[in-house]
Amino acid sequence: MRNRSSTRVAVLDLSSFGAAARQLNLSQPALSRRIKGLEAAVGAQLIERTTRSVAPTQVGRQLAPLVRRMVDEFEESILSITDLGGRHRAQITLASVPTAFYFLPRVIGAFNARYPGIRFRILDLSANEGLDAVANGEVEFGINIIGATRDDLVFTTLIEDPFVLACRRDHPLAQARRLKWDALAGHPLIGVAKSSGNRTVLDHALAQAGRPLDLNWFYEVNHLSTSLGLVEAGLGIAVVPRLATPQSEHPLIAVVELDDPLVTRTIGLVERCGSRLSPSAQRLRQMLLDEWRQGGQGT
Repeated sequence: MRNRSSTRVAVLDLSSFGAAARQLNLSQPALSRRIKGLEAAVGAQLIERTTRSVAPTQVGRQLAPLVRRMVDEFEESILSITDLGGRHRAQITLASVPTAFYFLPRVIGAFNARYPGIRFRILDLSANEGLDAVANGEVEFGINIIGATRDDLVFTTLIEDPFVLACRRDHPLAQARRLKWDALAGHPLIGVAKSSGNRTVLDHALAQAGRPLDLNWFYEVNHLSTSLGLVEAGLGIAVVPRLATPQSEHPLIAVVELDDPLVTRTIGLVERCGSRLSPSAQRLRQMLLDEWRQGGQGT
């Protein structure tokens, strides 16, 4: 399987049967037989070949991330076994929503202290992109805010992260410790795009509250960090998850709790149904669960 997978990756990377055959030290007929063997095993055509180009089929595009990761992990495992002077180790691949990076480094630091030398490949992706990366096998698992409703994924809760108000310290609302959502009416609000996972969670929760809110969503941004930049500039106030706010005292930004209703997003681990994590990824997964089940989220 490894030879067949490596064969397919080489063909896709080089977009040429001839170049791939030379790289793999194979004749073109032998390379074609390997591709046909892989397609027979999968039960679908994976590569379309014309006189001018080579391109993956739809099934081939779906399998490409998984095949690449399988090849990478196989090679990492071999290097880890042979050690080659201690320069190579296993690698963990995961996808994480960007705001998770406020708590993820602490766990990774503890993991590195216990298991030194294991490398990380972390993709900071939007919620929907992260789910796709897990589903297509590009990563072993993900840290996400959505996924519980997808039949092809398993979602395990880590923490509840409340939405809060972020405003400049000289803003009239900054003096309050806690505000109702109604208090935001009339102020220019900074929000993330409606297509984002955070906005989906927020809009759904407010709609479920059963009463309309006269909120002035004046600015729309793609990233939470951008919204905080606009807050610093005094252009408006922002509703953001607590984990997206500065985790230490900030000279310009104040954070105020919001309730009535209390809106939270659930951060959890996302895995493919029926998948089996590598030993290293399984250890990291357990450390994440242990950390947050012991109340280490700091929220």
